[in-house]
Amino acid sequence: MGPRRNQHSADPSWGYEPHNGPEVWGALDTAFISCASGDEQSPIDLAAGQGAEVAPVEFDYRRTRFAIENTGRTIQVNPDSGSGIVLNGVRSALVQFHFHHPSEHTFDGIRLALEMHLVHRSDFGSHTVLGILFKEGQASEALAPVWKHLPPEQSESKMVPDELDLASLLPAVRTSWRYRGSLTTPPCTEGVDWVVLTEPLSMSKTQIASFGAIYPQNCRPVQPLGDRLLLRE
Repeated sequence: MGPRRNQHSADPSWGYEPHNGPEVWGALDTAFISCASGDEQSPIDLAAGQGAEVAPVEFDYRRTRFAIENTGRTIQVNPDSGSGIVLNGVRSALVQFHFHHPSEHTFDGIRLALEMHLVHRSDFGSHTVLGILFKEGQASEALAPVWKHLPPEQSESKMVPDELDLASLLPAVRTSWRYRGSLTTPPCTEGVDWVVLTEPLSMSKTQIASFGAIYPQNCRPVQPLGDRLLLRE
């Protein structure tokens, strides 16, 4: 997960191959040192979780036009401005969302088929990332407009003729895990508020395979939770 539009294409040195993958990110550039030495890194395993009453996420997701790009590390969707969330009284705008195959967060050590990261930024520069997990099952009609335009090769961000109903991307049950973490891609910056929804959505075998044909594996290994609190609604 990264916070900016075009964030993956800004620096070509890192990736998911043995020579530039997660195991060596911290050694590739001094700016990536948190990838190796940070103590609040993401993703994590979600098997544990302390039950807690937490502030609900208020969603303001709208129907929107969008651009799509293949960053060379993932497929990223850049919606028009206007959508966002409110968490603990702070509004954060939806900047972009992208996908990891298989999922980055695990549940009791098990990865699901896919994970979507919706990246939000507040006026104060803080980031909140909403993670949604996908399992194999029925096709995702909500993501059909995106899958229709998946670019198989690295590309610039290009507008597509279809619209996307962002609210339809959310499950009916919106309980979540909450924890303090980081970007899951270099520079692995910490201080990110993570909200990972407990209810996985489904995606067809064909949809999963379409993404997997482009990115067979673009996920970071899970990181130690350490002394951080993992809360679950």
